[in-house]
Amino acid sequence: MTCPGGCIGGGGQPRFTDNDAREARIRAVYREDEGKQLRKSHENPDVLALYEEFLGKPYGEKSHHLLHTQYTERTRV
Repeated sequence: MTCPGGCIGGGGQPRFTDNDAREARIRAVYREDEGKQLRKSHENPDVLALYEEFLGKPYGEKSHHLLHTQYTERTRV
C-alpha cells in the first residue's frame, strides 16, 4: 500500500480506536517493516518464480485474469 503506515485505521483493523492506538499501530508496522530483508514484492524470489513458472509476464493475460478484480455495483438487501 502506498499510504504512510499502511491503512492503519482501515480494513482489517479493530474498530472504534482512538489516535493513540492508531499511532501505536503505525510505530509497530514501521518497526516490523524496517527489520525485513525482503520488502518489495517485485524483488521477491517467490513472486518472480510464480510469474516465471505459471503466470507468464506481469500485466499478461493470465496474470490479469487471475489477479485482478472488477467492481460490480450491487443493491443492498
